Amino acid sequence: MNILLKNTDIGDIFIQDGIIKSIGSEISSADKIYDCTALTVLPSFLDLHTHLREPGFCAKEDIDSGLKAAAAGGYFGVLAMPNTSPAVDNEFVLEYVKNKADKAGYAKMFPIAAITQGLEGDKLTEMFKLSETGAVAFSNDGNPVFQSQTMLLAMKYAKTKNLLIISHSEDKSLSAGGVMNEGKVSCKLGLSGITRAAEEVGIARDIILAETTGCRLHIAHVSTKGAVQLVRDAKKRGVNVSAETCPHYFAGTEELVGKYNTFAKVNPPLREESDRLAVIEGLKDGTIDAIATDHAPHTLEEKNREFDVAPFGISGLETAFSLSYTVLVKSGIITLKKLAELMSINPCKISGIDMPEIKIGNKANITLCDLNKKFKINPDNFFSKGKNTPFKGKEVYGKVMMTFNDGILKFYNGEIL
Repeated sequence: MNILLKNTDIGDIFIQDGIIKSIGSEISSADKIYDCTALTVLPSFLDLHTHLREPGFCAKEDIDSGLKAAAAGGYFGVLAMPNTSPAVDNEFVLEYVKNKADKAGYAKMFPIAAITQGLEGDKLTEMFKLSETGAVAFSNDGNPVFQSQTMLLAMKYAKTKNLLIISHSEDKSLSAGGVMNEGKVSCKLGLSGITRAAEEVGIARDIILAETTGCRLHIAHVSTKGAVQLVRDAKKRGVNVSAETCPHYFAGTEELVGKYNTFAKVNPPLREESDRLAVIEGLKDGTIDAIATDHAPHTLEEKNREFDVAPFGISGLETAFSLSYTVLVKSGIITLKKLAELMSINPCKISGIDMPEIKIGNKANITLCDLNKKFKINPDNFFSKGKNTPFKGKEVYGKVMMTFNDGILKFYNGEIL
C-alpha cells in the first residue's frame, strides 16, 4: 500500500510498501492519504524496560495487550523483562514469547533473558545459547543478583560476547520490608521506608564489577540524587555504563502516595523533590541516557489492598511520552530533539537494535504527535490491562496520534489497527 502523510511538520511523507520514498515532495495521489496538519513527526520509541507478564501472569497483562499499549504509546518496540512464570531462562520459553509477540504484531518485542536460572541468583543461565536464540540483553530485574561473585562471573561471560547486562541495582538487605521512600512522608504515614542507600549501594557494586570486567552495563530506573552522581562519576572514569530513568521519577515525588495511594507504590520508590531535580539534571547533562517506562501492570484487585501488601508497579507505556514532553520539553528544560534521543535513538544504541531514522530508503518507523493537544490522563482508555497509574487526571500535552511499525500503521487516532 502507498501511504501519503500530508502537511506534517517536515512536509509530505510518501511511504511505499513500508519504505519512506520521499519527504517534502508534492505528491497528489496514494492508496491512503492522511491529513497530518499540525502533527509532529518523531522516530518511533523503544522502551528498554517493559513487563509483559506472559507467561504466568496474564490477568495483569499479556503480550497482546502489552504490545497494543506500546503502539498506542508511540513505541515500535519494547524490551521485555524475564520475570515471568516460568522465567525466560531457557530457549524454550524464549521462543514461546517471541512467537506470541510475532503473532500479535502491534509492536516488536525484544526479549531480555534471565542472568540466573529461575531468577534465583545462584546458577547462571546458558547466556550464549540464549543470545543466539534472540535475547538482546540479560537481567534478573527485581530479583537482583545478590552474590557479587555470581554477578562478576556473569559479567565476564557477557564481556566475551559483548552482551548487555541490565541491572535492577538494589541491596535487598537494605530495602527489606520497605514499601515507600524513607523520609518525612513515610514517617507521617507510618509506613516502612526504603533507604536511598539500597539503590546506591547496588549501583556502586555493579559499576565496580563492570569496571573490573569491561562488561557493558545498563543501570535501570535511576531514582536518587546519589545514584545519578555514581553514574556520572563512573562515566568520567570511562566505565562502560549507561543508565535510564522513568517518567514517574521526574514527573512526581513521594507526595503522590498521599493518603496511601497504592498506584504510587513502585520500586525503586518515588523520592523527594531534590532527587527529582537531580534526575532531571542527569537527563540534561547526558548522565542518564534514556527514558524507559518500567511498565508494570497489575490488576485493580491487587492494587486495591492495604499499602503494605499491594504490589509495586506503575503502568507506564501509554503515558510516557506525554509526561516526558510536558515536564521536560513544554517547560523548556530540554528540546524535542533531546527527548527523541532519550526515547528512541539512545535506547537503540544501548540495545543494539536498528535505529528508526527518518530518512528516504528506511522503513517507516515513525510516530506522529499533536504537541499542542492538551488532555487529562484517563487510565480507562488504556489498551493495557494495567490501569494502575498515579497520574490519573493529570493534565498533559503531547498526544500520540499515529504509530507506524515497519511502514504499517498500527495505531491511529485512538484506535489499534
